[in-house]
Amino acid sequence: MSHLLELSGVHTHIGAYHILHGVDLQVPEGEVTMLLGRNGAGKSTTLRTIMGLWAASAGSVRLAGCPIGGPGGHLPTPDIAQRGVAYVPEGMGIFGELTVSENLLLAARSARREADLDPARLEWLFGLFPALHKFWRYPAGKLSGGQKQMLAVARALIEPRALLLVDEPSKGLAPAIVQNLIAAFAELKRQRATLLLVEQNFMMARALGDHVAVMDNGRVVHAGSMAALADDVALQQRLLGLSLGAHQ
Repeated sequence: MSHLLELSGVHTHIGAYHILHGVDLQVPEGEVTMLLGRNGAGKSTTLRTIMGLWAASAGSVRLAGCPIGGPGGHLPTPDIAQRGVAYVPEGMGIFGELTVSENLLLAARSARREADLDPARLEWLFGLFPALHKFWRYPAGKLSGGQKQMLAVARALIEPRALLLVDEPSKGLAPAIVQNLIAAFAELKRQRATLLLVEQNFMMARALGDHVAVMDNGRVVHAGSMAALADDVALQQRLLGLSLGAHQ
């Protein structure tokens, strides 16, 4: 199995706080890896460390075998993005005063104006998220929460990416919107995209995940197949304190 992303012994400090305590994580190429764990386990910090927003104080982060993070190998976030890594933060990070089209244009490094956007890529995104076509000229700040999340994901996908990092995409969304997101991510999965998703919605995790890593207290305490975790109620209780079956 080829791993596109590998974290080995990664520690991250934020000021005086030691958040990650030796994270080991592998993300296979062309598959979906779910990063699960209780609140405060270090999941969001892991994504931000991969993206270079916070520097690893020890260990290494490697993308396609090349170091992008860790002492002596830390790349700035723009350089990591240039290597094809896209990040959708928990807060979405959209620009509310700009239109849907302007938000997407800002994320398209190869386009300076709307006419430069790849029309085939846009049609593909509209197929995943039809609301974006409908509200193309609307200020993004006027979209619903679910539509803003769709825009945040679409912005990460406006150009082909090697790796997509998404932090809690379903948080706070209505069940119908969550189903729309599951369908969109499932389409990416069919196209053999490489995704690392932090998620608290276990129905979504089970529907999408090929692999799972569970974090606790700044470490990965379990790694394996998502299907195996979904089938093992005792393991769910031990690692997460709840049963995936209760979230069907």
